[in-house]
Amino acid sequence: MPAASPAAAAVKAASEELRKQAGEPVDPNTYLIGPEDILRIMVWENPNVSGPVTVRPDGMITLPLIDDLKAGGITPKQLKDLVTKAYEEFIVKPEVMISVVAVNSKFYYVSGEVNRPGQYPLVTAKTVMQALTIAGGLREFANKKNIVITRGPKRFKFNYNDVIKGKNGQQDIYLESGDMINVP
Repeated sequence: MPAASPAAAAVKAASEELRKQAGEPVDPNTYLIGPEDILRIMVWENPNVSGPVTVRPDGMITLPLIDDLKAGGITPKQLKDLVTKAYEEFIVKPEVMISVVAVNSKFYYVSGEVNRPGQYPLVTAKTVMQALTIAGGLREFANKKNIVITRGPKRFKFNYNDVIKGKNGQQDIYLESGDMINVP
């Protein structure tokens, strides 16, 4: 296997630094970019075409020289391939790095008897139990047996007492964007 070029090594190092700054990591092979996500596009030794971009509500981004590209619904890795191919018309062997700086398109809500109700980003896969922990845990008078997760028209029951005791673990489902956890 050939050694990575100095440019590729520098792009990889910059990518790792941005991931540290951005907080929770986004897997560039599986994360699907969505509207309002903020991306950093870096083209090695080409600062005039590098920088942050926000994904528009229509899923498009606008880049210097190449105008609009579809970013919504694809992974950062797939977008990297598209941007690299588009810039090959203007730049010799462009080294492109795409990173998700802020996830603004995927979130879940926690309401009711938790210490910190609100909207939370869904950057990586999270279960109901993890979400309740992130929301500061349950308040003293929370009804632990009748927690409800609403996903569109579907409703899922969650019994905190059972899950914490290792019973009915299948209730601890993975959240999807837009899910609402209500703790009565």
